[in-house]
Amino acid sequence: MTTSKTHAAATIGGDAERLVRLSEQLHAHPETAWEEHKSSRWVAESLEEAGFSVTPAYLGLETAFLATFGSGPFRLGLCAEYDALPGLGHACGHNLISAITVGAARALAPLADVAGLTIEVYGTPAEEGGGGKIELLERGAFAGLDLAMMAHPAPVDVAEAEPFAVSHSHVEYRGKAAHAAAYPEQGVNAADAFTIAQVAIGLLRQQLPPTVRVHGVMTNGGEAPNAIPARTEGRWYVRAESLAQLAETEEKVWRCFEAGALATGATLAVEPESKPYAEFRTFAPALAAYRRNAEEIGRVFDPGTPARRMNRASTDMGNVSQVVNAIHPYVGINSGTALNHQPEFAAHCVGGDAEKAILDAATALVTSGRRSAAKAI
Repeated sequence: MTTSKTHAAATIGGDAERLVRLSEQLHAHPETAWEEHKSSRWVAESLEEAGFSVTPAYLGLETAFLATFGSGPFRLGLCAEYDALPGLGHACGHNLISAITVGAARALAPLADVAGLTIEVYGTPAEEGGGGKIELLERGAFAGLDLAMMAHPAPVDVAEAEPFAVSHSHVEYRGKAAHAAAYPEQGVNAADAFTIAQVAIGLLRQQLPPTVRVHGVMTNGGEAPNAIPARTEGRWYVRAESLAQLAETEEKVWRCFEAGALATGATLAVEPESKPYAEFRTFAPALAAYRRNAEEIGRVFDPGTPARRMNRASTDMGNVSQVVNAIHPYVGINSGTALNHQPEFAAHCVGGDAEKAILDAATALVTSGRRSAAKAI
């Protein structure tokens, strides 16, 4: 094990320039969910260079891929995410996730035969609300893996993922346009419907448990101030401790939207943007190995400050964890008061601390996967 750790660290160190370059390339060219054409190709090419066999457009998803190496009995999966946020770029640090995953995969490849590994790297699009991993799961991906791993950037290091389950919905009201001054009685105000729904949700929050979140944005509020809006749209997320609690909460939230339609006479349509994301089921032995390995190379896990709460953020990796053993630790980039999904955090996802996070997380994942395989075989 000591020899493999040394070898892995040396391989990742030798790859440092390549990994940083990949991370910076992704950061400079952010692509949003399902549009990650360049990003997925760049990540796949960095694995192909190391001898991985790459299947592009994996399972019919244009910006997904599968890269494999080795033929051992222990199937180890590594997930790469590379989608960015609309308007915020890589403010969640998916550019770092891809570099970490590539670094770990390239370091594991020379150990595949001796460790009895088949290494499978999944390029997973549309984590930011599109549920790319869920689409892959439903098409047969991840089946039979012994362990699935990835590491996500955060302000500080946190070992265990405890994400909310979440649903993502597109909400639309349709009313009737009319001149707001001359013929207001002829209109059906779709914007008023949204206002009523949002007020109702605000009041509902008083009766919701602390494990629930409801939030969203209006993406279309009308066309002109002197025309009663005939159509309004928004995107809304409901989060809860589990899929079961999520289903209970959604019933209450949808009644709030129905109230807007009832009060104004507008019609309501709610369409899911993806399948719901599940809560996370952590494989404790692999997570314990990750934590030990990370601490050995100098990582310090946050004891309980507010900055650690990134581990509550929803992820479609939760759905993978319901099917196979999985871990999803968080690696800190020392971003201070800059938190995920802020422009300031995106700025911290390149540079010295971000580069160190790539190398450290890749090293910890390698040794965790290697240890898990050694125990299993």
